[in-house]
Amino acid sequence: MKKIIELLESELKAAFEKAGYDKKYAKVTVSNRPDLCQYQCNGALAAAKEYHKAPIQMANEVVGQLAGSDTFQEITAQMPGFINITVSGIFLADYMNKMAEKEGFGCDVSTKQETIVIDYGGANVAKALHVGHLRSATIGESIKRTARYLGYKVIGDAHLGDWGLPIGLIITELRHRQPNLVYFDENYEGEYPEEAPFVIADLEEIYPYASKYSKEHEDYKLEAQEATAELQAGRKGYLALWQHIINVSVADLKRVYGKLNVEFDLWKKESDAQPYIPDMVQGMKDGGYAHIDEGALVVDVKEEADTKEIPPCMILKSNGATLYNTTDLATIVERRKLFNPQKIIYVVDKRQALYFEQVFRCARKTKIIGEDVGLVFIGFGTMNGKDGKPFKTRDGGVLRLESLLADVKKEVVNKMADREMTPSEREEAADKIALAAIKYGDLSNQAAKDYIFDVERFTSFEGNTGPYILYTIVRIKSLMNKLASQGIEVEEGTPILPPDNKSQTDVMLSLSKWSETVETAFAEQAPHKICQFIYELSDAFNKFYHDNKIVTNEDEKVRESYIQLTRLAGRVLEQGIDLLGLSAPEKM
Repeated sequence: MKKIIELLESELKAAFEKAGYDKKYAKVTVSNRPDLCQYQCNGALAAAKEYHKAPIQMANEVVGQLAGSDTFQEITAQMPGFINITVSGIFLADYMNKMAEKEGFGCDVSTKQETIVIDYGGANVAKALHVGHLRSATIGESIKRTARYLGYKVIGDAHLGDWGLPIGLIITELRHRQPNLVYFDENYEGEYPEEAPFVIADLEEIYPYASKYSKEHEDYKLEAQEATAELQAGRKGYLALWQHIINVSVADLKRVYGKLNVEFDLWKKESDAQPYIPDMVQGMKDGGYAHIDEGALVVDVKEEADTKEIPPCMILKSNGATLYNTTDLATIVERRKLFNPQKIIYVVDKRQALYFEQVFRCARKTKIIGEDVGLVFIGFGTMNGKDGKPFKTRDGGVLRLESLLADVKKEVVNKMADREMTPSEREEAADKIALAAIKYGDLSNQAAKDYIFDVERFTSFEGNTGPYILYTIVRIKSLMNKLASQGIEVEEGTPILPPDNKSQTDVMLSLSKWSETVETAFAEQAPHKICQFIYELSDAFNKFYHDNKIVTNEDEKVRESYIQLTRLAGRVLEQGIDLLGLSAPEKM
């Protein structure tokens, strides 16, 4: 199904050609003066230089070719050469009816051949998820869902940090606390216990303690480094402990990510890339890409066109140890071999832009990946408190994601105190509204921008907020339930009639932007465009709801048309919030 602007451009192109002008000038956009018209074409202004004519003369000639078209209610030429367009009610209603019957509401949701890997986790084992993990999870999940909706094969990877000094620190501290555990007996030949000698709460206490202690005691730090080296060299007891750490951590991470309605297809780890490193490094040496610089193995990635310094990409330290660069490059090798993706998207803090520029350039230069594979860096900004600084707890610590969810839910419950609901209804609604407040508050901002996390504003049931969007959907659900309770049935396929008032027209115009919005949001990896769409649609629908009799309309055909339009708006809104990783309660 063509987008509404494509249909308008098709008519404008024919008119430009009939008037003797190149059809390339027939570009139509949404009007930047909605008080004057719905759409506009500025092609005559652009074409004036080529044809040596006054733009207004050309615009009038084009408009003259469209006289009698059923597509337009009004199309006029305005000084100095604008073409102002208002579509007809018949055209708009026909578009709504086609949207209602089409899969994807007119979006091209056919199966695509392209495979996309999205790296949007980045959590570390043995550590609690905190607010710094929120944006990667929410943005990445929305991009994944949008791509999948459009028919792409998408693989979401958590890509956990599990192979560095933090694991050595945990092993060292466990050895100090429980030296008699079989994992520390080098002569032990039996099977290691299936159950871990710790729970997640233990790990979350052990790691910060060990990290702090190592900074104050050099001998302890050296011991942890040795434990890390032994783990990576394959010491059995340490590998068994490491596996326990992963199992306990991943179970907890899945639980917390589940509360965010975030799911990964893969729980790959940094360590999974280790087997690919030796051949990768050897290939870099054999190909003449890597060289020794001050004892370290590096690949130069600077280019002549660079206007700023791009340091070499270090592959191995002078002692032969690997780095994040090494494992990230090896992970590209792994992904290419396992999935052969056409695109790999990284959703990461924008402060890592230089790092990923180095990694991407190194991957290209060393032929780890071809030019036909897109490597995309989506750098997101910081979630800040009202003081404009990164979000912290009152005592200055980093706030856990679970604590943030609990705090926001508490705020929502307080705002719903006067609502007549059963305890289970209140619980379901509070969970979904709190999540919408957090995720919509995050996603409605452009990814690259920093933003202020304002609990009071984000939990408001009015304005451009998650709760307002959910309230609109629940209003539509309630209206449909009311119809059912009164025995009013409107069959699928009952036509939506041409609009008879502005509020109805505005709902239709908002709905008509669906396919363009979703496809643009994916192409630009910009979930905020979906937020903008569903807010505009919610606002338009609520005005329509207040201005018109829907259930009690005396004219049966008009009533059925209104109901069908309401049903379509509800379906599109629910699909829209699903692309953001949200769902609406039954009552609120």
